[in-house]
Amino acid sequence: MENKDTITGAEALLRALIAEGTECIFGYPGGQAIPVYDCLYDYRDRLRHVLVRHEQGAAHAAQGFARVSGRVALVTSGPGATNTITGVADAMLDSTPIVVITGQVPSPLLGTDAFQEVDVIGIMSPITKWAYQVRRADEIAWAVARAFYIASTGRPGPVVLDISKDAQVGRTVFEHKPVDFIRSYRPWPEINAERVAEAAALIDAAERPFALVGQGVILSGAERELMTFLEKADIPAGATMLGLS
Repeated sequence: MENKDTITGAEALLRALIAEGTECIFGYPGGQAIPVYDCLYDYRDRLRHVLVRHEQGAAHAAQGFARVSGRVALVTSGPGATNTITGVADAMLDSTPIVVITGQVPSPLLGTDAFQEVDVIGIMSPITKWAYQVRRADEIAWAVARAFYIASTGRPGPVVLDISKDAQVGRTVFEHKPVDFIRSYRPWPEINAERVAEAAALIDAAERPFALVGQGVILSGAERELMTFLEKADIPAGATMLGLS
């Protein structure tokens, strides 16, 4: 008999999302994500799912909602995952914290050109802060906690979790452990005093300085510091499209 304390990987995924404060999921069902969608029905009172008409729409919708509270787009593998690429790349450039979850073929079929198999990690790595493939149900809660931490800290950005179908249907004991530190990840790099001094010297020596203000000022809440700098240095400024808020 099965251990009653265990749940499927798909259910562990939904519980992990809820534990991370997720309220809304934007997605489109597909073959390799069906276990998650089957399980989603039992969580409809806690997770709102918005059905999009195209996976790229899910990524863009999640970007907009990420400004409020949610950070998740749920799609399937193969064409479903590749359709999110534009939205993921946009989130990377615009520093938007979203977590994209893609369904993948069962792990024993990886590398066999199986139906709907695509190298999601290879495609997504250059345009994400972190892209990770989950092949075991026991890894799901661990991966989700890290995904949300990486996506929302430092310079925000997209994270992709590619979850194999056998991980979704496998059984695990769910345990949520919030993440606030990853040894190999430094969201806030140390400030190099020498480089700051060099930058100040370049500004002081500039004959016609001009400050181009971007969204980083808004994301870091540094508007007051920016104004102090511009007034002290007597520098005119302009803003990028995102810097306009």
